[in-house]
Amino acid sequence: MNTELLVMLVQNDETVKEAYSLFEAAKDLPVKNWGFKDVGLPKEEMIQLVEAMKAAGKTTYLEVMSPDEKGGLESAQLAIDCGFDVVVGSVYADSINELLKDSPAKYYPFMGQLEGHPASLVGTVEEILDHGKMMLSKGVDGLTIPTYRFVGDKRELIEAVANEIDVPVISAGSVNSFERVNELKAAGIWGITIGSAFFTKNFEPDGTFNDNIRVVAEWLEK
Repeated sequence: MNTELLVMLVQNDETVKEAYSLFEAAKDLPVKNWGFKDVGLPKEEMIQLVEAMKAAGKTTYLEVMSPDEKGGLESAQLAIDCGFDVVVGSVYADSINELLKDSPAKYYPFMGQLEGHPASLVGTVEEILDHGKMMLSKGVDGLTIPTYRFVGDKRELIEAVANEIDVPVISAGSVNSFERVNELKAAGIWGITIGSAFFTKNFEPDGTFNDNIRVVAEWLEK
């Protein structure tokens, strides 16, 4: 099974203003999964963009930035209102889980404890895994982990997640090199989000935004 690429129309932790036009210019690339964050665009523009993505046959993802239950609930309702397929991230809360269970949207909350801004993933690998397994016992659809923001041995974390978690896991944040793409792919991580690194052209320095997406999509298909 190939690792899935999730293109996030995001730079510096918020949705870019030109997200709609960027998507329209890139929608024919061989990438099924597209999304953005819950900050940066007004709700009306979010709805328009989600509709465009779905019309193009894409699966849509809203990455939640809210660090608490109240904000997470608001963003989960936003995802429902906009018609997103999957909610990525947010702190786990039973209230968010129950709201999304009663909707078409799937829920992939963050594993582990996040601190600071930009957030760092803290704790031991065992604690992070235990948190993920607790959420699985509550019936979440998948999990998200900010792998490269872990304050610890990232390789150990990746291998432990790949070996012990049996639902789709998305690695979100700071996937900005082919080395990291390869590491996640080799471990069998289900999906990776890439946003800012496409704008900064980390993968194809002399290419366009679309060229950078294309080379990563093709790399994952090898």
